[in-house]
Amino acid sequence: MRSAARVGGWLFMAVAVLFFSTGWSVQAATSVGEPDPVKMDAKTETLIKGALKFLASKQHPNGAWGSQDEEIRHQVAMTAYVLMCFQAAGQLPGEGEYGKAVHLGVQYLVDATAPDGLIGNRNNGQYMYNHGIAAIALGEIYGQTKTPALRTKLDRIIKVILSSQNNEGGWRYRPVARDADISVTVLQVVALRAAKNAGLDVPQRTIDNAVKYVKSCYHEKTGGFCYQPNREPGYARTAAAIYSLQVCGLYEDPMVKAGARYLLGIARNNQDWFTYGNFYAAPALYMVGGESWGKYYPAMRDFLVQNAVTRGDMTWWEPTIDGGRMGVGQVYCTSVYAMMLAMPYHYIPLYQR
Repeated sequence: MRSAARVGGWLFMAVAVLFFSTGWSVQAATSVGEPDPVKMDAKTETLIKGALKFLASKQHPNGAWGSQDEEIRHQVAMTAYVLMCFQAAGQLPGEGEYGKAVHLGVQYLVDATAPDGLIGNRNNGQYMYNHGIAAIALGEIYGQTKTPALRTKLDRIIKVILSSQNNEGGWRYRPVARDADISVTVLQVVALRAAKNAGLDVPQRTIDNAVKYVKSCYHEKTGGFCYQPNREPGYARTAAAIYSLQVCGLYEDPMVKAGARYLLGIARNNQDWFTYGNFYAAPALYMVGGESWGKYYPAMRDFLVQNAVTRGDMTWWEPTIDGGRMGVGQVYCTSVYAMMLAMPYHYIPLYQR
C-alpha cells in the first residue's frame, strides 16, 4: 500500500497535469473525475503478482535486467521498462515487497549515466531510444521520491534531450539535432513531461516544437500517424503519437480522437510491433478514457490472461506473443504486459488523466 505521502504526491501530480500554469498549455480532459470503467479482478491481480516475482528473479547482481539476445544489448532500456512495471504496481526504491530490486535498478541506471548526461552505450546506434525510456523511468521515480542525488543526474539527462531536438521539433536515434522520427520523438516528449511534473525546467518552445513535429506525422485520410511525415500510418506509430499529444495536454485534440478510433479499428493480428505498440496504446486509451478505455482494457486483459505462462507462483509472457515482430524477450514482454494490466491501480502519475 502506498503511504500518505505518496497519495499526496499522486494528487499533486494529477492536478499538475491538468492545471500546470508555468509552461505547458494543458486542456482539461473530459475524463477527469469520471470513474474508471474497468476494475481489477482477482485473477489479473494474481498474474501481476506472479509477473513481479518473475521479474525480480531475473535481475542481475548489478541491478540491470535483460537476459535474452536483444535484451542483453539493450539492458538500459530493459531495466527502465521493468522499473516502470514495478512503479505501476506500487513499488518504489526501498518501499514495497520489491523495494530493494527497484533501488538496485535505479542505481544501475544512475551508474550508467555519463557525466554529460547520456545514458548507456555510446556505441549502440539506437541509444537515444534507451536514453528516452530510462529518462521516463527515472523522472517518474524522482517525482515520487525527490531524492537529491537523482535530481542531479536527471537534470543532466534532460539537458541531453533538450540539446538534441532538431529543427523540425523531433528527435532521432543519436543525440544530434539532425533527423527525426515519431518513435524516438515520443520517448523524449514523455521524458520531458515526467521531468516537468517532477519540477525540472523544460522550455515551452521545446514542447511546442515537438507537438508540431508529431502533428506533421498525422495521416488525415485514416486518422493514424506515420513514422515520418508523408509515409504510411501504423498501429504503434499512432499509439505513440496520440499518447505524446496527451501528455502535452492536448486531450481533446481532434487528432487524438481520430487516432483513438484508428487504434480501436485495427484487429489484434494486424497490429504492428505488438508489444511496443501496446506499451503506448494502453496509456493513450486510458487517458482518452470512457468507452475507448472500457473497450480496450478488457479485450487486452483477456488476451494476456490466455497467453500467460504460469509456473508455481511466477508468471511471464513469451516473446512469441508478438508473432515474431520484436517480442525481444521474456523480461521485455512481461514488464510491458504486467504494467498494462496494473494500470487500474492508478499508481504512475504520468499515466493519470
